[in-house]
Amino acid sequence: MRRRDFIAAFGGAAAAWPLATRAQQRAMSVIGFLGLQPASAFAPRIEALRKGLRELGYVEGKNLLIDFRWADTVDQLPGIVRRLVDSRVDLIFAPSSTWVEPARQATKTIPIVFANHADPVGLGHVESLAHPGGNITGLSMVFTEIAAKELEILHEAIPQAKRIGVFWNPTTPSHEPALKAVRAGAETLGVKLYEAPTRRIEDYDGAIASILAENINSLLVMASPINYSDNASRLIQLTLKHRLPAMFGYKENVQAGGLMSYAVDVLDLYHRSAVYIDKILKGTKPADLPVEQASKYELAINLKTAKALDITLPPTVLARADEVIEE
Repeated sequence: MRRRDFIAAFGGAAAAWPLATRAQQRAMSVIGFLGLQPASAFAPRIEALRKGLRELGYVEGKNLLIDFRWADTVDQLPGIVRRLVDSRVDLIFAPSSTWVEPARQATKTIPIVFANHADPVGLGHVESLAHPGGNITGLSMVFTEIAAKELEILHEAIPQAKRIGVFWNPTTPSHEPALKAVRAGAETLGVKLYEAPTRRIEDYDGAIASILAENINSLLVMASPINYSDNASRLIQLTLKHRLPAMFGYKENVQAGGLMSYAVDVLDLYHRSAVYIDKILKGTKPADLPVEQASKYELAINLKTAKALDITLPPTVLARADEVIEE
């Protein structure tokens, strides 16, 4: 979907409005929404956020405008955030650490709300979960624990997997600490890791080639904006081509053909983010809104993919699955 098509479909027209026109609309609250292309991949998440806002009485075009800003690469985010700050939005919605960091650097006064931050305390984006301080708050998950758990489940599902490739993204702030937890988990499990940094979709082919050269027999793909939804299609194709059972960080990857995922319910977090937005727009300071932890975690398994890979998953793993795709 092209950017202008997405804007038309999902209410991002405010992004193209002249500032003079927007100035006439200041009776409405304006939220700046940060995202990465392809915009279409965010449609379910945006709808979850919108649903939460509607339930709280917000009607776009009447008392709320959402100014969608889409970056093609992470490197573009600082410039995009600066333009949002210059347009004097009332609040910036920065979904996770990748977006929060450039927003934090751009403003210390405009409230920033995150939906699925991996480690807000560890990365210095809030002072503590109970007392965020500053202008940033929202909902989080403990990604270091999730990543280690993903490795554990992958090893349980594929017991013969003793040489595991790990795709991680140096541009995702939470990956460095999470990678340390994965390394510790690998030592406990007695498996060997082969790490492959992937900054862009274009890095997938080379990364796969590098880990195949090490005779790896399974793959852990750490959750990152570049491998969310449509972006991961190339990687999923490569895992099937090379018959690599892979653990992904998003349920959408499994729905698109990946073998399995263990992750938070991101749609639930986006929906709950509306409460933070509502309270802040009504005058509560972000510093006074404790960060909430994710409470719903899901294991998804694609049995069609398991069959294609000629893998029989243990009954203990299947019994724990929250979603099993068979067709």
